[in-house]
Amino acid sequence: MKKIILSLALALGVVSGVQASGGGIAWDKAPSKTNDLASLQNGAKVFVNYCLNCHSAAFMRFNRLKDIGLTDQQIKDNLLFTTEKVGETMKAAIDPRQAKEWFGANPPDLTVIARSRAGSGGTGADYLYTYLRTYYADDTKATGWNNLAFPNVGMPHVLWELQGKRVPIYETVENHGHEEHVFKGWQQVTPGTMTPAQYDQTIGDLVNYLQWMAEPAQNTRVRVGVWVLLFLSVMTLFAWRLNAAFWKDVK
Repeated sequence: MKKIILSLALALGVVSGVQASGGGIAWDKAPSKTNDLASLQNGAKVFVNYCLNCHSAAFMRFNRLKDIGLTDQQIKDNLLFTTEKVGETMKAAIDPRQAKEWFGANPPDLTVIARSRAGSGGTGADYLYTYLRTYYADDTKATGWNNLAFPNVGMPHVLWELQGKRVPIYETVENHGHEEHVFKGWQQVTPGTMTPAQYDQTIGDLVNYLQWMAEPAQNTRVRVGVWVLLFLSVMTLFAWRLNAAFWKDVK
């Protein structure tokens, strides 16, 4: 498991849209909607259509999507592109040998990527949300794409048709006698099929799904935990009053 998490961390870079202190990159806050079934279902659709071509989720089975409100028939009709059985795991459509030839290495498994990238900059969801929104067109790269936070990224921008082509805008500032290029925003080169707000929402849904996939039982765990704490609080009150009643006549 440690090797899997390490490979995920190395394969996807640190991302962001704003310059942080110390030359790092600040992560944008991802929307937290793991209880929103509509968001999870849309995120699952985006994942299957755009991510599962190259990336596997080998620890997740298609039939687990019933937990987010989908039926077996809906899964079969809309999401089964790499297998014919709902009980199968989510395997990438690409041949591993071709992937290694094209990208230099096999794309990492994404089952637990949302948990593996949590750090001082924020949660793993914050990381993914920022990473997927900081691609820009770069004709000097073999893929034609680069990433603001992960220079020379090997992964192409598979969602570029939705977002369109953008290039970053920098401002030159002087810092202790040295000139620095500080990221200020984006210039849209060609529009995508989505507006910026729609694209951000779609990425939010995708990241929401990745966060849920990393731990499908997380919402149940939280709900059970709340009830356990309430139960223990009530039992503590009863125990305290029972103890007081037992010892009240003892001098």
